[in-house]
Amino acid sequence: MSHRTPKKPAGRIRQLRPSDQPRFRDHLMRLDPESRWDRFNGVTNDTFITDYVDRSFHDGTTVIAYVEGDEVKGAAELHERPEFDIPTGEIAFSVERDRQGQGIGSKLFRRLLAHAHALGYERLLVTTHSDNRAMKALARKFDAQLTFHIGETEGVIDLSPERALPVWRQEILAATAAL
Repeated sequence: MSHRTPKKPAGRIRQLRPSDQPRFRDHLMRLDPESRWDRFNGVTNDTFITDYVDRSFHDGTTVIAYVEGDEVKGAAELHERPEFDIPTGEIAFSVERDRQGQGIGSKLFRRLLAHAHALGYERLLVTTHSDNRAMKALARKFDAQLTFHIGETEGVIDLSPERALPVWRQEILAATAAL
């Protein structure tokens, strides 16, 4: 019996430019039904995704992506939530089925946290349906405080300056201080 090493991702993580909007849309369109459900917490159609991408780029959403060649295969989004008293963002993630389980979500999460910290956000929110074990595990990995409601899980990540520094946060602070 041979031992197989997991395939190392061949792409790179980068922030999407406005000209990457079609690549982001194509990525979301390629998500299989379960991955779409996980990303949007419900059923979506292609028209919804096209409108969502247009709205996101128009509203200034930050999209950090895992890109292979000319294709986005995973994405982390940071949407500003200006209605809160403290600087707050809402985050969302998607990784295409054939790239899941390769650590891409963690790399996207870490990069998005660094970007959110550099922008001065003090709190990040994440919402997912109660069956999305992968997203809940990823949120916990980065110290999200999760609460459970009927059919939904809500998480809060505290980025405020007075918060104790877990290892991932120390790395982010070091990386952003070097900029």
